[in-house]
Amino acid sequence: MINRAVLTGRVTKDPELRTTQSGLSVAAFNLAVDRQYSNSQGKRDADFVSCVIWRKAAENFCNFTSKGSLVGIDGRIQTRNYDDKDGKRVYVTEVVVDNFALLESKKDRQNNNNGSYASNSNNGNYSKSDNSANYDNSSQDPFNGSGDTIDISDDDLPF
Repeated sequence: MINRAVLTGRVTKDPELRTTQSGLSVAAFNLAVDRQYSNSQGKRDADFVSCVIWRKAAENFCNFTSKGSLVGIDGRIQTRNYDDKDGKRVYVTEVVVDNFALLESKKDRQNNNNGSYASNSNNGNYSKSDNSANYDNSSQDPFNGSGDTIDISDDDLPF
């Protein structure tokens, strides 16, 4: 059986680190993931996905992310249920995060921080994995453009 979830989105609020009674670190957060298509008003809707991350990864996630951080996550979907204080059964579906990646630098996020995070508003400002100080993605990114569609025929595809 396969149960994998790979998502890219923005953290909706600052994650809070908690510790279980047995001493394990855990953080729960929501990820806003834009849908692929625009709605009838021309805007993209988003899905808000509940996520949970454990142990040292939870500590790192809380140390390096905050509200609005663009992250990629890899994990599995898990369902669980419990009885709330009123005795009502509550069902929860969440992504248990195994790995995460920071998809923009703190500096780039602060430069783009204007209080709202529109879909695809990162303008190609991703941090390069080798962390070179003089790397400017926006000038080197061939996909950083006006948002025009690209016509590709079946003859252009290698398969």
